[in-house]
Amino acid sequence: MEQDKKSQTTAEQMTDRDLSEQIKKVTMEIHTRAEKTELMMSFMRGQVTLAQYKLLLCSLYEVYQTLEEEMDRNSNHPGVAPIYFPTELARLDAIAKDLEYFYGRDWREKIVVPAATKRYCHRLRQIGKENPVFLVAHAYTRYLGDLSGGQVLGRIAQKSMGLKSSEGLSFFAFPGVSNPTLFKQLYRSRMNSVELTEEERNGMLEEGVRAFELNIQVFDDLQKMLLTVPEQKLQTCSTQSVNALQILIGKTAPLFRMVMGLFVALATVSIGLYAF
Repeated sequence: MEQDKKSQTTAEQMTDRDLSEQIKKVTMEIHTRAEKTELMMSFMRGQVTLAQYKLLLCSLYEVYQTLEEEMDRNSNHPGVAPIYFPTELARLDAIAKDLEYFYGRDWREKIVVPAATKRYCHRLRQIGKENPVFLVAHAYTRYLGDLSGGQVLGRIAQKSMGLKSSEGLSFFAFPGVSNPTLFKQLYRSRMNSVELTEEERNGMLEEGVRAFELNIQVFDDLQKMLLTVPEQKLQTCSTQSVNALQILIGKTAPLFRMVMGLFVALATVSIGLYAF
């Protein structure tokens, strides 16, 4: 009996030291706030529009382009190599395929992203150069979150937008992962094997929280864009910061505000409802 208690205590201590569990704990509060909002529940009821989804894809493309460039560049780094799974997880090509489906072959000339997306990308480039191991926090938050909710969110989006096929929904599909549950276990195991100093571990936990904060800032800015400029004008813009557009925000009808709120629900789902 005494031996069993010691084994249980040892297992609990090991779990407490697991990086994946620690990041999950430190992000729990922001996760819970997002999960319990009425806006989140609205999305889960299937009330997202095509315009909202298309604009979200634009920012996701920018973020994943930067994240995957930094992951590729640091793929041999001892902190990054264990969780480097480009074949299984890379999202950039899938998002580009979706953007082409919705915007046409010249989609690069039509998309627009907010200033917060640029700040997010700047942070990814910064740590890619200065502290590559912190990329683990961003990769874990984004990739495993998308993998966990991909199939469910894909079906919700398809039904909400009235799409007759899965075209335009490649972002949610992970053809390189045959068993998401087993893959996530492997990913967590690899992640937990990364050797970190106490200072690096603390910095990693802070970066996990920052990853959520940066995503939420992006979604807040996207909401302002939708409030400010008609969809037709957004589709003719080139990729750029939209700080200048935000000064145009004026009075908005209550119904329109509600619709924009649903976009925040979609955005929060994509980073908040992870099942690590």
